[in-house]
Amino acid sequence: MRALSSLLFRSSRKKQPFGGFSIANFSTQNVDDSHHSRLQIFDRNLKRKQRDRAAWLMSSKDPLLDNVADNLLDRLHDCKKDFPTALCLGGSLQAIRRSLNGRGSIEKLIMMDASSEMVQACKNAADVSNNDNIESVYVVGDEEFLPIKESSLDLVISCLGLHWTNDLPGAMIQSRLALKPDGLFLAAILGGETLKELRIACTMAQMERDGGISPRVSPLAQVRDAGNLLTRAAFTLPSVDVEEYTVKYESALELIEHLRSMGETNALFQMNTILKRDTALATAAIYDSLFAEEDGSVPATFQVIYMTGWKEHPSQQKAKRRGSATISFKDIQNEFGS
Repeated sequence: MRALSSLLFRSSRKKQPFGGFSIANFSTQNVDDSHHSRLQIFDRNLKRKQRDRAAWLMSSKDPLLDNVADNLLDRLHDCKKDFPTALCLGGSLQAIRRSLNGRGSIEKLIMMDASSEMVQACKNAADVSNNDNIESVYVVGDEEFLPIKESSLDLVISCLGLHWTNDLPGAMIQSRLALKPDGLFLAAILGGETLKELRIACTMAQMERDGGISPRVSPLAQVRDAGNLLTRAAFTLPSVDVEEYTVKYESALELIEHLRSMGETNALFQMNTILKRDTALATAAIYDSLFAEEDGSVPATFQVIYMTGWKEHPSQQKAKRRGSATISFKDIQNEFGS
């Protein structure tokens, strides 16, 4: 796959003791996913296998993942405090590690993923680079059963990982419980507009070749849901913003290879696993026909929703009591005009 650095565009739309906390002995290899949540949307065992494969397919640098990680960590610049102990939770672990560059003044970092191969790949990459003074621990663990002691972390970061959990609110609540008071939660998840071109092409190809459709791209959260998720998880000072990234590929098949190397291929629990060769080729042909640009490349949209929330602390700003305002919006309008 050719380098994507010149093809990335962004459009903004506004298992051991560790420091002062402990990590439970935990291995997802022995966990029965039927107990993870009552609602089974994603096949977590399949997703782990996909991430095992992605650990050895991914590039040492991915412009898309690096841009998302860098943008997520930029929020640490807005915080007038340090975060000595941090957890990097699934998703783009290596991109986060590459992009830290001293932000947040992190001293101790847990790198956790449900895939043992992904954890090992992160450890190997860190051993090769070894260019920072951050103490690191590598843990195989599941976001749906967070093996972290309560009130032991200053920061939780999840970059493009939580959208594969069956119980997203539950995973976020566990992240909040793991934080110390005034601890920070940062997350980036893929939004509902992601891969809209592929959805259209795949639907048309299935209707033409198979006479019906089955889901080939996973359901993703909408922007309006993100704020509700933060509130439901009892985070304070919630903040949500959205950016869309457009990546150009030589063909739709190259897009699929990129998704496979990121571990972002479909993992729906109820899914027809057989995709006929004719249907796959038709999907690629329709994609090229509908969306190809003058230079012959095809674009793919990745919508990323960024979420920020804090664990409650007395020092944080509080909303004023309802009805306590001393100036009305009408007065403001009269003062500054329409």
